[in-house]
Amino acid sequence: MRVCGPAVEIAGYEGANVKSELLNMSESHTTTDHKKIKKWVEERDGMPATVKQTGEGGHAGILRIDFGPKEERLEEISWDEFFKKFDEANLQFLYQDKTKDGKLSRFHKFVSRDKG
Repeated sequence: MRVCGPAVEIAGYEGANVKSELLNMSESHTTTDHKKIKKWVEERDGMPATVKQTGEGGHAGILRIDFGPKEERLEEISWDEFFKKFDEANLQFLYQDKTKDGKLSRFHKFVSRDKG
């Protein structure tokens, strides 16, 4: 990184373009708040789901969000079941609200709450 007066040069961006490029970059967030997660998913017409044949003893398996069209390998589950598995697995929800160009984003991942 090289300082050039009031502007900064960063990996392929030069001068005044840096500030506008950085302002336009999409941001990701993490949360464990069930209400925020449910709201984010429902705003994008998604449903809580699990990957079929990955659960044990009647419990949800690998968690997914199904945005449709319906995937054969996914099975819709209740929000209660979804959040039970989410909390048991000690997960947090990594998500993006908007894409770089300002459109509603569906980008998300389930990541561990553990930082170690």
